Amino acid sequence: MSSIRSFEISRDEFNGKLGGGFPKGSLIVIEGGSGGGKSTICQRITYGMIEEDTSVTFISTQLTTKGYINQMYSLDYPIAPHLLKGRLLYIPVIPLMQSAKSRIDFIERLMGAEELFEKDVIVIDTISALIKYSANAEKSLDLISFFKKLNGMGKVIILTIEPSELGEELASMFRSSCDIYMTLRSKAMGAEVKRTVVVNKFTGAKGPVGQMIGFRIEPKVGLVVEIASVS
Repeated sequence: MSSIRSFEISRDEFNGKLGGGFPKGSLIVIEGGSGGGKSTICQRITYGMIEEDTSVTFISTQLTTKGYINQMYSLDYPIAPHLLKGRLLYIPVIPLMQSAKSRIDFIERLMGAEELFEKDVIVIDTISALIKYSANAEKSLDLISFFKKLNGMGKVIILTIEPSELGEELASMFRSSCDIYMTLRSKAMGAEVKRTVVVNKFTGAKGPVGQMIGFRIEPKVGLVVEIASVS
């Protein structure tokens, strides 16, 4: 049995640039500002994982189910068969976030929803939007230790964070407790946006890991790794 969760797809080198996949039992934090590409990175990783027969739960604050399916197909990540076979469980939490009561006790509710954590990999995009109303240092520690228990069972947890939603103290708690920590940078260059994944920390890599991975997002193609990226 492999100890790595690969997300290889033949048309890009993203999995190869990230050591050939994430070690089982990893807590991964992907941090970036609004519109920085966090969701697309998660969508790409998810598609690669389910294509490799790894089951994924994707919890999203960004898109409805229909919006997610449309987005995935627009990037040529055809996920309908995986949804139908139950390999991918998609949970939109947009309605929950509009209800004041559910926002306050969201961390407790998240930890109590066992069925969300049955899959091999759990993606929460974005965790900061979900917990910003209910998070304090104590609750955040409870949540992190809950994620660590799941890691102990071999599960891979991928969290995206927008630092402005959490504040420095809580954001740094997630950064320091994760096994893999990446930040996304985007910079306007004329008519184009230059995007980079910066790998700040990567524990347990199977192969070499690029420190700076340039990428772009193209309709009908998905994520494209820039060949000229600095590794």
